[in-house]
Amino acid sequence: MLGVRDDFRRRLLAIAALFCVLGFQYATWAARLPALKSDLDLSKAEVGLLLMAAGVGAAISFPLVAVLTRRLGSRRLAVVSGLFLGAVLLGLAAAPNYPLALAVMCLDGLAVGCLNVAMNAQGAALEARHDRTAMAKLHAVFSAGSLFAALLASGMNALTDSVAAHFGAAAAIIALLVVATRSHLLPDEGPAEQAGDTAEQAGDTAEQAGDAGPAAPAVEGDTGSTADSPATGATPDADETDTPRRRLSLPATATLWMGGAMVFGTVTEGAMNDWSALYLEEVAGASAKVAPLGIAVVSVMMVAARLFADGWRARWGDGRVVRVGSVLAGTGLALALLAGGVVPALLGFACMGLGIAAVTPCVYVAAARQGSDALALVAAMGTTGLLAGPPVIGFIAQGSSMTWGMGAVAASAVLVAACATRIRWTATAQDTRKPTASTPAAPAEPAAEPAAAEPVEPAAS
Repeated sequence: MLGVRDDFRRRLLAIAALFCVLGFQYATWAARLPALKSDLDLSKAEVGLLLMAAGVGAAISFPLVAVLTRRLGSRRLAVVSGLFLGAVLLGLAAAPNYPLALAVMCLDGLAVGCLNVAMNAQGAALEARHDRTAMAKLHAVFSAGSLFAALLASGMNALTDSVAAHFGAAAAIIALLVVATRSHLLPDEGPAEQAGDTAEQAGDTAEQAGDAGPAAPAVEGDTGSTADSPATGATPDADETDTPRRRLSLPATATLWMGGAMVFGTVTEGAMNDWSALYLEEVAGASAKVAPLGIAVVSVMMVAARLFADGWRARWGDGRVVRVGSVLAGTGLALALLAGGVVPALLGFACMGLGIAAVTPCVYVAAARQGSDALALVAAMGTTGLLAGPPVIGFIAQGSSMTWGMGAVAASAVLVAACATRIRWTATAQDTRKPTASTPAAPAEPAAEPAAAEPVEPAAS
């Protein structure tokens, strides 16, 4: 890809382009909500329902995404859904009335759910295949895509008031990114491969030799055998018999805890993006020039944290990063709300961006290792939280006050930590790289005697 010979970096850039597409598309239509409101003559309540329609589409996407992931694989699903998201922008610009706009936004939620699953499956498979952390950086690219969309919106507004022209240019950019990177995505060897194949291989190794790499521990042992079965391939007979059962089985308990963490995490992210400026202006007393700094502080801290979060994951493990980060986010914002004022608010927003940044990357990795169905469900719940959460916070603020609304955001962050305590996370990369086939050495137990006759057993604990 553009002369990049290293396989990991080439694949990483291609998958990063998908994350950029999703962030770019989301921020593109969000930036033109005022123009859409004016063109369609919408009230504030109708704008809220428009946003909710996207959340509804994401919520009902799970069954479709699960089937498409198994049949198409993550690579083809990513390409199709990415191109469809560009078409959604064109449809939204051309929508002549409010009902059609609602239908388009519902389709947007469906397509977002598809791309969300596909790109995170690709990212998790890349980590498992190369035994390197990368997911947090990929999510940083999502934020960078949103920033790019905001800059493009500003530039297009300076040139023309036409929403159609703006969305047409954005759709062309999306198409170019998807087509340019299509051939460099991880290949699909089977219908459901990307979400499950590498995870299954790691799971098979884990059963024989304990921790065999970053992908192994999460597949092994999260409750419910149905969570392990979605992966394809090491035993064709089992795969053939498992497929019908997976369609009828309920999600494993571990998957539901992951979904809970994802919902609360994305509600927090979305609400901070949508309500921080309003809180600064209406409650903290910031000027109209200072109020937008709330979004800027959250965004900058999230991007910075995600650039470093892969190193934190390798050193301390995903579970600790999620738990500590979400507690920092919730308590930091809560203390800022109690203190009041602009400066405490900005400091609280910085804690929120720093602490919540690594939640979604870590949860997506854990879900992907449970198989395509688990990833589809968790991603659908996450997308629903991102799109439907801000209107819910708005309803709370409307019924009480903006401070209570932001308090609900802080509580949502703390609930992420509560859910994270019930998830079995992977071991740190430092731990998983020690026991290898070439060095069966002492794992955790001093183990049995010098007898070297059992090189496989020590890691099996």
